[in-house]
Amino acid sequence: MIFDKMISELRGFTIARLEHYFRKRDNAPDPLLFKITGNHEHPLISDIRKFKLSSDEQLLFAIVLAPHLDPDFFPGIIQEVLPAGGDLPIFGSVKGKHHRGFIPTGETALFLIAGISMKKRLSLMKLLSESVLISEGIISLQQVDEGEPAMSGKLVLRKEASELYLTGRISLPSFSTDFPARLLVTELSWDDLVLTEDVLAQVEELKTWIQYNDRMMSEWDMRKKVKPGYKVLFSGPPGTGKTLTASLLGKYTGRPVFRIDLSQTVSKYIGETEKNLEKLFTRAEHKDWILFFDEADALFGKRTDVSDSHDRYANQEVSYLLQRFESFSGLVILSTNYKSNLDEAFLRRFNSIIKFPFPDAIQRRDLWIKALPQKVKLENNLDITLVASNYKLAGGNISNIVHWVCLETFSKNSDIITKEQLLLGIKREVEKEGKIFTGLSGSNNSFNGSLNDLK
Repeated sequence: MIFDKMISELRGFTIARLEHYFRKRDNAPDPLLFKITGNHEHPLISDIRKFKLSSDEQLLFAIVLAPHLDPDFFPGIIQEVLPAGGDLPIFGSVKGKHHRGFIPTGETALFLIAGISMKKRLSLMKLLSESVLISEGIISLQQVDEGEPAMSGKLVLRKEASELYLTGRISLPSFSTDFPARLLVTELSWDDLVLTEDVLAQVEELKTWIQYNDRMMSEWDMRKKVKPGYKVLFSGPPGTGKTLTASLLGKYTGRPVFRIDLSQTVSKYIGETEKNLEKLFTRAEHKDWILFFDEADALFGKRTDVSDSHDRYANQEVSYLLQRFESFSGLVILSTNYKSNLDEAFLRRFNSIIKFPFPDAIQRRDLWIKALPQKVKLENNLDITLVASNYKLAGGNISNIVHWVCLETFSKNSDIITKEQLLLGIKREVEKEGKIFTGLSGSNNSFNGSLNDLK
């Protein structure tokens, strides 16, 4: 197993370093010879290859992972080499709140990897601030109190990374005040979505980014040339497929989609909105997650002229969002019914703006066909093509109507949807939005009631 070999080699390396330091032996261990090897399908090996980790970075990986695998790893080795004990400031490490072993610090890494070579130690300090392990958020060097050496901070393996390496999977976060977002799922497929060819082509661009961006960044060394992440705006009337498209993107690319709960994010108290969003973005950073901000103009709205302190802080909130939005490394989708309500500074930062148009008569007909269940029949005088032509309804409206009509039909122990029921369902939906229902008009053409013939 990969961890057996890694722990065995790290053990030998650590003993050799302690022996060399305390007993002045000549056989100082060579970090260049340290390699983590094993099954290439293992997430740890995959990341070592993906990020092209040096031997020093692989050794750092092993040092940080060791307490997760064996809580007695470092204390046991020190007791073996120095049975009489003693204070070891050169070794670093601290005790945890619950963990009774040693948690490695930056000083632990400096000692084990660089020994007492000042040149090597300075080089490693630079590595601990610039390594891809740090920039990707896999390992972090915790901050210490002012005045204390920076390297005395704990080396922490991100929770999700430890889960992935040790168990092979990452558990998704639950909705909470620290993570005000809910997982967005759907039982539908791309076939259930009715969009124009232009919109579908732009959605394909999102799939391309999801599929190839990481490889392009790594293989073509593009991280310094392009901004991180991908920001997309979905704009268009309610019910035109914006939320479903986001859900399907996640479903078919294997990426969780989290819908941000703005009621738990936006606060009337100064600075609280920024804190809530920072927790969210920090938790989502370096994950293969899609963040979906529905009705985004409530959060990303236009800045206003400053007339009082409230306006000033509201503008500061938008300014913070601009900076955090731009620096986020993942896929963010903003959805709005009114593009004009968004601050123009956000519009300039979108990689893509996709307009979801209101469906025309042909698309509405397709939406009706896809929404109606195959196990029911239509009354002979019910012409779905005529219904689609006469009533300008979005997909969300049609879904609501079909749901209500099917319940009414089912409750009557029937499998035939009547014209009267469907029109009543349309009337309820239209009047719900404050509009006037005029009734079906135009044609007396009948329809034979088979949904299959509508295809």
